Order: sequence, then structure tokens, then C-alpha cells
Amino acid sequence: MTILLVILLVISSLGIIATVLLQSGRSAGLSGAIAGAGESIFGKKKGLDELLSKVSAGFAALFLLSNLLMALMYK
Repeated sequence: MTILLVILLVISSLGIIATVLLQSGRSAGLSGAIAGAGESIFGKKKGLDELLSKVSAGFAALFLLSNLLMALMYK
């Protein structure tokens, strides 16, 4: 059971890191200033950002639950 929880923790933490890094930032820095005109013509990929947001929330919930179960096991 402990090995399963550790595996869930590793997978969920790597999933959180990957999905957060794949999301576009709110200000988008220099690339946002350069690509600003392109977004006004072609539109922004909102669907992908919304999907990544939901996936990262799912990974965060999985991380939280597995962490709580691990804490309860070692209490």
C-alpha cells in the first residue's frame, strides 16, 4: 500500500509540474507582446488552457488525497 501511495505521489507531482508549465501565462511576457497581433487575427487557444487547468486541478486533488492517506498511515 505504501508503494502505491508513493507512486501516486510521484505521478501526481510530475503531472502538476507538467501541466502548470504547459499553460500559457496571464501576461505571457515578451512572447505575449510579440504574438499579440497574431492572437488578434487568429484567436487565442482557450480550449487548451482550460483543459490544462482542469487536468492540473485533478492532479492537485490526487496529490492532496494521496498525501493525506500517507500521513494517516504513518500517524
